Amino acid sequence: MLVDIHAHVIPGALDPVGKREEHRGPRVRPCDDEHARLLETDRMQFKAADAFYSAERRLEEMEASGVDAEVVSPMPPLLDYELSGEEGLELSRRVNEFIAELCRTAPERLLGMAMLPLQAPDLAAAELAAVTELGLRAVEIASNVQGRSLHEDRFEEFWAEAERLQVPIFVHGMPSDFGGRVPPGLLAVAGFAVGTDAGLAATSIVCGGVAERHPELRLAFSHGAGGFPMILPRANYFWGKTWNEEPSAEGEGVSPAELAKRFFYDGLVMDGRALRYLIDLMGHRQVLVGSDFPAMPREQPCARTLRSLELAPEALEEITWHNAFRFLGIEPPQLIAPGAATSTTGVTP
Repeated sequence: MLVDIHAHVIPGALDPVGKREEHRGPRVRPCDDEHARLLETDRMQFKAADAFYSAERRLEEMEASGVDAEVVSPMPPLLDYELSGEEGLELSRRVNEFIAELCRTAPERLLGMAMLPLQAPDLAAAELAAVTELGLRAVEIASNVQGRSLHEDRFEEFWAEAERLQVPIFVHGMPSDFGGRVPPGLLAVAGFAVGTDAGLAATSIVCGGVAERHPELRLAFSHGAGGFPMILPRANYFWGKTWNEEPSAEGEGVSPAELAKRFFYDGLVMDGRALRYLIDLMGHRQVLVGSDFPAMPREQPCARTLRSLELAPEALEEITWHNAFRFLGIEPPQLIAPGAATSTTGVTP
């Protein structure tokens, strides 16, 4: 079995919720291609192919890539934390209902993540129960909230409620110019800044007290948490003054390495050497398969680089599917035979 934990969706239609003319929030409308939709925000336009919003097309693409199940999450531009809390809640509910309907068309093969208005942490925490009632399996959040770090006190209620309800959280790296220090352009922003912000989010969780206060919290980080795994041994040295995670008589509390290894890491790191390092450092029980599909094309077949590493069979099985269901906290479903979705209810054609 192969489970892709990092795949995105966009509703086939979405009206703006923002009340301010200068910030209306994301919207989706038809475009000049009958097999696509146009996602617009106040800063960008993105032409979304039909695999983003059609269950039938998703299943066809999964078959072509050798993917048995997808865990689908909102395309990151939908996570608009500049809206007011109430506007963000309305947007989240619309997107979450679409994702739930999409997944109902093939529940054995499509598992959904929700979004929440984390700019209003109290509203986000209160909405967690509704997410589970919709049948969604996890929540996707961004690696920063309007530039604010995830360990700040204002998010404590959200983390506590996610731990109490055992709702898994997928932390997705988001673009940031870091106060103008990152030059504009695809290479700098998509290539470096997104991963850097994912690494800062992991640093925030591990070093800011969230991981210690909430030992039952289930988290996964996109893109291998950027450069976080590479610099984690340095942080562990400053904690315990030893190399190679050797036992320390100086470190107090739980080491950064031990805290980091509680969490999961999407292995979308684009190179077998980086992937092998991630697996070696974090352990094969903490790494997931991700593709960013359809925002990015999958390897053909999916997880080709992972399989080229010649891991032990049991380690490969953990990464390709066992870890996904451990992260989600559910039993693996019995997969239906390949083919079309069982229904098209709620899916924009």
